[in-house]
Amino acid sequence: MTSSTVTLAPEAALAVVSDAGACAETRASFRLSRTLDDTLGSGSRGGATRTAIERAASGDVEAWLGHVRSAAGCSNPVRLTGSIDRIDAATGALLGTTSTQDMPDGAIYKACGNRRSSVCPHCAEVYRRDAFQLIRAGMVGGKGVDTCVSIRPAVFATLTAPSFGVVHTRRTSKAGQPLPCRPRRNPEVCPHGVELACHALHDKGAHVLGMPLCLDCYDYAGQVAFNACASELWRRTTIAVNRYLSRLASRSGLGEVRATCCKVAEFQTRGVVHYHAVFRLDGIDPDTGDATAPPAELDVVDLTDALAFAAAGTSFTTAPHPDQPNGWHLAWGEQFKPIPVKLSGDQEVTDSLVAGYLAKYATKSTEATGHVSRRLNTETIDLYANEHGTHTERLIDACWYLGRVPEWRRLRRWAHMLGFGGHFLTKSRRYSITFRILRDTRVIWRRTVDADPATDTDGETTLVVGNLTYSGSGWRTLGDAMLANTSAALAREQQRVGREELAHAQSMTD
Repeated sequence: MTSSTVTLAPEAALAVVSDAGACAETRASFRLSRTLDDTLGSGSRGGATRTAIERAASGDVEAWLGHVRSAAGCSNPVRLTGSIDRIDAATGALLGTTSTQDMPDGAIYKACGNRRSSVCPHCAEVYRRDAFQLIRAGMVGGKGVDTCVSIRPAVFATLTAPSFGVVHTRRTSKAGQPLPCRPRRNPEVCPHGVELACHALHDKGAHVLGMPLCLDCYDYAGQVAFNACASELWRRTTIAVNRYLSRLASRSGLGEVRATCCKVAEFQTRGVVHYHAVFRLDGIDPDTGDATAPPAELDVVDLTDALAFAAAGTSFTTAPHPDQPNGWHLAWGEQFKPIPVKLSGDQEVTDSLVAGYLAKYATKSTEATGHVSRRLNTETIDLYANEHGTHTERLIDACWYLGRVPEWRRLRRWAHMLGFGGHFLTKSRRYSITFRILRDTRVIWRRTVDADPATDTDGETTLVVGNLTYSGSGWRTLGDAMLANTSAALAREQQRVGREELAHAQSMTD
């Protein structure tokens, strides 16, 4: 079971329901019988359990669970009200209308779809699985992608940000033993009187990791400028990669080639974004522009050289700012290690490993820095920004201060993301399928499985038109959240067991 689940076990019935999801419980829903008050006690704990028992005893709990199944695990589902019309596509005749007033709770529940695991673990897990399928399909095929992509050269690479100041880090030996953070026999002393050395052995996840040794020396303006312009630096890098490959192919008299890719952004503990990406070498169909097999003369070494050349040589200067009249000169950091990707097997880096690694970070945000918040404004900025405060408080303050200039106003819009306003997962158009295709396929499957014989119609000749409006967010009661989350957890457990049994059966036949 995931962290979004509250198990309805008798011994845990009175546990605090802290992660069952948002609810829109009204004061009237707490008007319960004296018997339940005496049995379960007062307060939110008893209220959650009481409303769960009321729902379970209502007689329509099975219908309600079936109605909310698509959003059952969501922490903050969206409630929609209105009607759904079925129209004959050929004649325009109205075949029927379904009103949400005739549905349980008088509304349709839709999962929030948030990709951040810190906001909604359930929707983030759905996003992670879709991301895994999308990324892996671009390496081995499937899901509508030709399986011949599996034999094309592919490289996994990480592009990091440069240094903006000395920070605490975790070092290990080749054997994996921890080493001192920044040992120095004669440590340098910064202008603020801080020794730039640390002899501590930091544990994984230690709160000091990524924190500057001297907060006053750190280049906060440069870091938030990098975060704000990282997407542009990435765009220029991919252009440089393809230009390198095009020149190489042209000199050899080969056809056109390009590198298609899928990248995921990740925040380091110091609060700066870096990119993990998988690049695939493709040929180009001269007639359609579609991806084809690359020339046999070009291999993974050529793709690796192109990436190394672009990572080392790509840079640009940002627009000027009153605090930086000549702009900030941005480039990638020195840590760059491209690794060839192989098909699943005994190799060091496989397609499944890369897909799982990238998909995991696709559900993350700024959690690694210890800061999580929604978009900030003039009323909330003082709660998170402090020019003399912690590391993240200074980063947010730098975003807000630099964003006073109209040309850099986006820094204020993305201050809660430490200046980064780009997408966390992007891909080349021809790398793989899209999230939309995966979601539409899932919707079609659900409609097929859950089809009502009494109202089922031919999908090719019938239009389904929704006249729905936003009614609210969250479950109506904490009890509903408990029941829905537990039902979703049981379904996920059943799916997990089914996958394990299928994998075991396949291994027995191999």
